[in-house]
Amino acid sequence: MIHQNWHERETNKKLKCVHTDAKKYIVNNKLTNGKVYDVKNETEEFYFIVDNSGKVGGYYKEYFEEIN
Repeated sequence: MIHQNWHERETNKKLKCVHTDAKKYIVNNKLTNGKVYDVKNETEEFYFIVDNSGKVGGYYKEYFEEIN
């Protein structure tokens, strides 16, 4: 049950949001273009990050680029 301690988990990596132009979902109230987010978990399709609401949310990988 990884979701119960996401906030205490170590950050895997950092990502920069490159766009919030979602085709199906509204993400512009949870993500900000150019802002850097902490990744708490990752699947093949999603990153789970601490978003603008302060909670962990899952977002498609297409919204982000990895920071080296």
